[in-house]
Amino acid sequence: MTYMIDGHNLIGKLPDISLDDPNDEALLVQKLSSFAARTGKNCLVVFDHGLPGGSSRMSTRSVQVVFASGRSSADRVMVERIYKIQDIKGWVIVTSDNDVMARARRRGMETLHSEEFARMMEAPPPKIVDAGEATDVNLSETEVDEWLNLFSDGAAPKKK
Repeated sequence: MTYMIDGHNLIGKLPDISLDDPNDEALLVQKLSSFAARTGKNCLVVFDHGLPGGSSRMSTRSVQVVFASGRSSADRVMVERIYKIQDIKGWVIVTSDNDVMARARRRGMETLHSEEFARMMEAPPPKIVDAGEATDVNLSETEVDEWLNLFSDGAAPKKK
């Protein structure tokens, strides 16, 4: 699954990155890289007003970075890409723009508001407990005695 994200919409919803920061795009790419590593998902993030536009050297293996060029906008780039995607089932569109979201939905694509995605990114990773590492194991007295007899050298204390 790949998330297509309106970068500046998402930055505006994150508590730790400001749109006023001159490095806001790079900071978001770092956060998205961590998210992608944690979830195994890919991201395509689109930003407004990049020079010269197009793909960026900020891209990583799991996060593709694209800047809208010239008079274009992230919304326009996203809509163009939404209509070009063949396998719509593999994509989730992340934006705060109602028009972009409506166009994606008309194509049958899954959508998320930027606020929802920001919450997903900020959530701690789920704790994975191996079934063999259950922490709340209740053994009966008989079971404890059986284990003691099995693993002891016969010197296990006898019950009174």
